[in-house]
Amino acid sequence: MSQTPCSRCAPAMVGPTVPAAAAPLPAPDPVQHHDVAVPAGTFRMGDAFGEGYPADGEGPVHAVTLPAFRIDAEAVSVARFAAFVETTGYLTEAERHGSSAVFHLAVQAARKDVVGSFGMPWWLAVRGADWRHPFGPLSGIDGAMDHPVVHVSHNDALAYCIWARRGLPTEAQWEYAARGGLAGQRYPWGNELTPDGTHQANLWQGVFPTWNSGDDGSLATAPARSFEPNGFGLYQPAGNVWEWCADWFDPGYYAVSPAVSPPGPETGTERVMRGGSYLCHASYCNRYRVAARTGNAPNSSCGNIGFRTVGLPG
Repeated sequence: MSQTPCSRCAPAMVGPTVPAAAAPLPAPDPVQHHDVAVPAGTFRMGDAFGEGYPADGEGPVHAVTLPAFRIDAEAVSVARFAAFVETTGYLTEAERHGSSAVFHLAVQAARKDVVGSFGMPWWLAVRGADWRHPFGPLSGIDGAMDHPVVHVSHNDALAYCIWARRGLPTEAQWEYAARGGLAGQRYPWGNELTPDGTHQANLWQGVFPTWNSGDDGSLATAPARSFEPNGFGLYQPAGNVWEWCADWFDPGYYAVSPAVSPPGPETGTERVMRGGSYLCHASYCNRYRVAARTGNAPNSSCGNIGFRTVGLPG
């Protein structure tokens, strides 16, 4: 399989850096999340099928041991992020930058508000696109409060975590939880993408990037609790939106990572994203597999990146 740039899955932010936002104060009490308990255990991390892009570094497959932890059952929703913003007044990087990336078929904006692209015709820089206006300034979040929040950068996700007294999962925590107790399987539900012809995730069906049949019920994001949860109770760890992890991204990390609670590389230029999105299709972005991994700049935001959180130790 030839390497496909990660920017084709979710574009990296370009242009001037916006000033850093003030860090929000933690909420007086930890914010209650709909999280699930993941038991302590050892699992085989990485691509057991040799299907990953070589430059993504999905191998070697290696044993990882983790203590028990708690993780959100679903990605952080628009409603939950709205509560954070209402309480803190936080402005996301997309809002401060003035634009964000929107998939070309989803844009809801005047022509004048389409201000550029990201080197591929299906990702457009749209002025006024942000978490309240996921497809551009003519869109809104009415009727989508239970969808995953999008147009949040890694920095924005960390700001939310400070307020909620939560954390982002490590990459190892994310994969262990996403596997749901299944060993060496391709997806959170097994090895077949659509067992018995039934869709298990919000992915692209049709001809990318020009036509999506929407056979799984959605053309863009779906409610965060769509489809059946995996064996640990996680909804949609594959498809719907990419999810930020705590780790820096390094394709060579698996060869040197510790066997117990790997924390990720000490430094880097990109943060790990996991799970794929509603735009993933086997023809160009086969990253909805549970072992798939990619990275993006921490200040990047677009219409298919969100996050879920974990409870902090103690």
